[in-house]
Amino acid sequence: MSPRTRSDQAVAPHGWVQAAVTVLSALLVMGATAALGLWAAGATDLPNGAFPRVVAATVVTAVGGTIELSGNAGGLADTQAGLTVIPLSVTLAGALVIAAGFLRPLRHRAVASATELAGWAARVAVLWLLALIALALGARQTFTLSLGDSALSDLGDLFGVTPKVGFETNMPLTLLFGLLWLAGVLALALLVSRGAPLPGRLLRFQASVRPAAYAMVVLLLAYVVLGVVIGLIVAVTRGHAVETLAVLLLGLPNLVWLTLTLGLGATWNGRVEGPFGLPMPHVLDEVLRSQDTATLNLSTLAEYDGRVWWLVAVDAVLLLAAAFVMAARSPARMRAWQHALHLAVALALTVLTICLLARITAHYGLSVLGIGDLGGDLNGELLLKPELWSAVGLGALWGLVAGFLGGLLARPVRRRGETLPSDGTSAL
Repeated sequence: MSPRTRSDQAVAPHGWVQAAVTVLSALLVMGATAALGLWAAGATDLPNGAFPRVVAATVVTAVGGTIELSGNAGGLADTQAGLTVIPLSVTLAGALVIAAGFLRPLRHRAVASATELAGWAARVAVLWLLALIALALGARQTFTLSLGDSALSDLGDLFGVTPKVGFETNMPLTLLFGLLWLAGVLALALLVSRGAPLPGRLLRFQASVRPAAYAMVVLLLAYVVLGVVIGLIVAVTRGHAVETLAVLLLGLPNLVWLTLTLGLGATWNGRVEGPFGLPMPHVLDEVLRSQDTATLNLSTLAEYDGRVWWLVAVDAVLLLAAAFVMAARSPARMRAWQHALHLAVALALTVLTICLLARITAHYGLSVLGIGDLGGDLNGELLLKPELWSAVGLGALWGLVAGFLGGLLARPVRRRGETLPSDGTSAL
């Protein structure tokens, strides 16, 4: 038997067992996070043993999958429902585990061929696809609704109407978006990790792309950590610990990344009608219930609570810290204006991603003989969407300023054996 070469040893850890461990670990973490969050939200009381199926549906939506709602109330009634929301706490937990598992066999290496990286990613993708199919098959359930004490209840008894609602997975879209989600996570992992190898032809881009990508991930995680701290303080000092736990485990990034964009000056439009509630401070819910389509920004929030202006200061401090981290990880030859451009692009893309992921639409309703759009517990609507391009533009502007200042602050902290020009030229 011939001895194994260094190349063989490098490729050997990328086997099917390691891919299976990566995928299963991610599923377990996502499932546990979703289950604990749904338990805290009271989902264990759902009838017909639906809790495991709701957990599966939550994991499906967390990776970009599509859950379709349906209703049936007989020939004399009509039910309508729709839901578009991503539980980003579950998404983040799975992304961190998959990224760590994907990068582990690649650490301590400078270069890897495109074929090697593609082969390792393909193993993970095949097993991930099988996992998505299993989740999609399990994420389906039907419930019978109670009409309560209302005119609709009397009509229902008279005409024998028994409204039912249910959900099931759109398999093709779930597989498509689930694979796109995985590809995005793996690509971002390679971009962020300084120790992960890249194909030789891409090495020239790492000096400009990797520090900026790393800084944005640090920024987003910093907001999540800050949100966890604030949530725990609120749970201890104001009670509602179980409800706070549900928010932390299901939608914390939805909330804190929304506040990041608000602090930048972005505007969101929304509406809350009926019993829907938002997993966010009461002031936000008040603004969204104030009119048919409410405007959510620093000005409108300040009318209810002037402390929201502190969001600008928090954004400024954390962005400057992220800019410093980016500049400190960049080559010393990089000038301050280059740092500004890099952070402007990175922050604009980050804000774009937040705006696409954090938007929410939800509605449901029941009508019997045309009666039913009367408000109350049987009808509701929730909408939250950004003014996209103005938010992206504000992100780019903040990135320019913070990147330039971060580049100046990081000049004395030079890196990895590189030195400033010895001819006295400015780094600006």
